[in-house]
Amino acid sequence: MSKKQMRKVWLASLVGSSIEWFDYFLYGTVAALVFNQVFFVTEDPTVGLLLAYASLALAFFIRPLGGIIFSHIGDRIGRKKTLVMTLTIMGVATVLMGLLPTYQAIGVAAPILLISLRLIQGIGIGGEWGGALLLAVEYAPKEKRGLFGAFPQMGVTIGMFLGSGALTFITSVVSQEAFISWGWRIPFIASSLLVIFGLWIRKGLDETPSFKKVQEAGEIPKLPIVDIFKYHWKEVLIAIGGKVVETAPFYIFATFIVSYGTNNLGFSSTQVLVAVMIGTIVTTILMPVMGSLSDRVGRKKVYIYGTVAMMAYAFPYFWLLEQRTFTTLLIATIIGLGIVWAPITAVLGTMFSEIFDAKVRYTGVSLGYQIGAAVAGGTAPLVATALLVQFDNSYIPVAIYIMLTAVISLIAVSAVKEKSNKELDEFTTGKLDSQEDSVASKEQVVHQ
Repeated sequence: MSKKQMRKVWLASLVGSSIEWFDYFLYGTVAALVFNQVFFVTEDPTVGLLLAYASLALAFFIRPLGGIIFSHIGDRIGRKKTLVMTLTIMGVATVLMGLLPTYQAIGVAAPILLISLRLIQGIGIGGEWGGALLLAVEYAPKEKRGLFGAFPQMGVTIGMFLGSGALTFITSVVSQEAFISWGWRIPFIASSLLVIFGLWIRKGLDETPSFKKVQEAGEIPKLPIVDIFKYHWKEVLIAIGGKVVETAPFYIFATFIVSYGTNNLGFSSTQVLVAVMIGTIVTTILMPVMGSLSDRVGRKKVYIYGTVAMMAYAFPYFWLLEQRTFTTLLIATIIGLGIVWAPITAVLGTMFSEIFDAKVRYTGVSLGYQIGAAVAGGTAPLVATALLVQFDNSYIPVAIYIMLTAVISLIAVSAVKEKSNKELDEFTTGKLDSQEDSVASKEQVVHQ
């Protein structure tokens, strides 16, 4: 692959993923700042916040459905067409959110419409991540697969940086009343420009080499989801468990901190958003470094380093926050998102892609990733807020919760076999065929 083609693949996987997550994280941040006042209106602000976070969690639980729908299309029809569909769905839902009337205008219909659009977002993102990952990984030369696999992961932090940056700018130039009234809508509506650009980039792509090989061999499965549960259920469980430490602490560091920092620690929303924005810049820079490092030392070693570091950092993170200065808030966020979380997320997707057969890879990585995200990610801010309420605003249970996610993931990835620097498909080609042949042979013997 030429350098020009390489850059095109990087850009296509990165741009689409960034746009998707820009849209997605807008909701998480605005939910903490605004939605308990304009959609989930109650007498108790904490109840309104819990309802807003519950709506955030709902989309995570529908993400596996989106993963199943679009990964089926991706494994049957192709990665490229699927990625165009997911981006369109996500973009339309986000723009419509910015146009919704509030609870004060139409009553209970407002939160119902908001939740409906949120679920549509969840379906879109459920199919997006797997396609963006495979676009990068399946084009990558074996000695650079970790580096390529880090690029769609960078889209998470770039999207978050764009979302945080847009909200930081708006909150700094308009009053709090104006922001709650109409300012929060601007980035939702403006995301349409990014979606158009992303669609233009993706439409210029060809199908990935791995999918072409499966297509040319006539080995496209009729029902990839059936083959996954028949032959790859262990790999799906590994992916679910491995995802836990990557997603739950992230939403603590990036979303929960918005409400915790403003309501419990006395920071302004602008201070918290700036800290998160700077933290995401550091993370984005470190991701390709960690991905490239995994090409040299292995995915598993890099992942385990990050997971152990996450376990060790849980209490120091909150101790730094409790100092209640902007400097310690910034340090806590940079260490959490950059030094600790970056190595985990940088290698996660590549490691997942290497344990599944090309015939069902889209379905396998999407299902494992999205179920793990539903179990741990969408509920993380909700769980953390509920723990604070239950234990008189003590951060100790939240820190223990972060440590528990690390333990779960360490157990899950202990079963992963290192496959860096091997051809992506050489160790999986024919796997399903050999299993199917074995079953057929047994049936033939019984028949005879």
